[in-house]
Amino acid sequence: MRDSSGTRPRRPLRRALLAAVSALGLAAAAATLASPSASASAPAPPSGWTQVFVDDFNGPAGSGVNTANWQYDTGTSYPGGPANWGTGEVETMTSSTSNVSLDGNGNLRITPLRDSAGRWTSGRIETVRTDFQPPAGGKLRVEGRIQMPNVTGTAAEGYWPAFWALGAPYRGNYQNWPGVGELDIMENVQGLNRVWATMHCGTNPDGPCHETSGIGNSTPCPNSTCQSGFHTYAMEWDRSVSPETIRFSVDGQVYHTVNANQVDATTWSNATDHGYFLILNVAMGGGFPDAFGGGLDGDTQPGHPMVVDYVQVLRSGGSDGGGTTPPPTGNRDAYSPIQAESYDSQSGTITEATSDSGGGQNIGAIANGDWALYKGVDFGSTPARQFYARVASGAGAGVSGLVEVRLDSRSNAPIGSFALANTGGWQSWRTVPANISSVTGTHDVYLTFTSGQPADFVNVNWFDFGH
Repeated sequence: MRDSSGTRPRRPLRRALLAAVSALGLAAAAATLASPSASASAPAPPSGWTQVFVDDFNGPAGSGVNTANWQYDTGTSYPGGPANWGTGEVETMTSSTSNVSLDGNGNLRITPLRDSAGRWTSGRIETVRTDFQPPAGGKLRVEGRIQMPNVTGTAAEGYWPAFWALGAPYRGNYQNWPGVGELDIMENVQGLNRVWATMHCGTNPDGPCHETSGIGNSTPCPNSTCQSGFHTYAMEWDRSVSPETIRFSVDGQVYHTVNANQVDATTWSNATDHGYFLILNVAMGGGFPDAFGGGLDGDTQPGHPMVVDYVQVLRSGGSDGGGTTPPPTGNRDAYSPIQAESYDSQSGTITEATSDSGGGQNIGAIANGDWALYKGVDFGSTPARQFYARVASGAGAGVSGLVEVRLDSRSNAPIGSFALANTGGWQSWRTVPANISSVTGTHDVYLTFTSGQPADFVNVNWFDFGH
């Protein structure tokens, strides 16, 4: 979706994108077919699969999204990132419920609007979590049940709805596309009855992944047009096979596959050896619509939303180390190690493999203002008075910060904290204690991070409490 280099995507009228594509089979493990219903709950995971994220977009009509799951992108670029989101699109993204809101019937609506001066606004949201990737030897499935904006012909010129994912290292950097990877699960332009799926990687322009176009394919939506009905768009990332494979499907019909051996090992590793975050947006204008006639002008009709019934992420098989660690389903024991990557939500961090004793993952890229939430931590009836965290830092000279513990709200005062500077490297681990105010009962625990400098200052592997 996004060429974050600042170069407008060429998106040429490629034969590969216009050829009729035969169905290659059903992703039966987790496929769900579109139905006439406008609102449906996310289906239960099939046998052998675990749900690690879901949003059914339930809530009062006119309300915003759940900010524990999603964060808004606003304006015309990321801070310091390429202008116009790197694609030449013309809208300003907002957090207004005029552009992004729930409809009260279990759906999210992202609606592009045009004011009397001809200026466009729309919506773009991305998951707070950035750790979606398959476990070693297992699979990850990302799917959304979506109706594209129900507008076609001249009135649809310039519309560009999308459901996609970006590599976690992009968050906070905004200059490392396409090397960190992008997986476009659903894109559409101009109200055409086609869905595009694309993997972006390597270097831009050209490179092993043929940027800025990427490695892509398209197909018509089955049974009903993409605009007239809901369809389930999915990406299944499979590390249980060799070569590693990423499959894209609509309503269970696989129409595009990218294998690791299609590019060199370094390019594939750079694009896949980390988590991803998910994005939903409707752009107006830009390089991709331009490749199919463009025409965003006074004839384009505003007010046609992309409607999203649900988004969910599933995982299957493999080992826990190196993959997404789902939050526990019950209360956490305050006195046993709580793995940092098992957060319920977070902001600003990434998940990465750790060389610490026991392996697994840590959260990193932590800087001032970042946080992570761990729900339902049970302290029991005997007061806890100590906090311990397994931390590491490769921060530069003069860079340090506080690791803080807050209960039940990020706006509550910390119950304790400790300061940390360079420990000898980002994988040079030590266990640091801190005194805390007495705590009993069950609480949601926030780890918050405060620093007087903008640079990253700490990694966290696990934490627990003591009496």
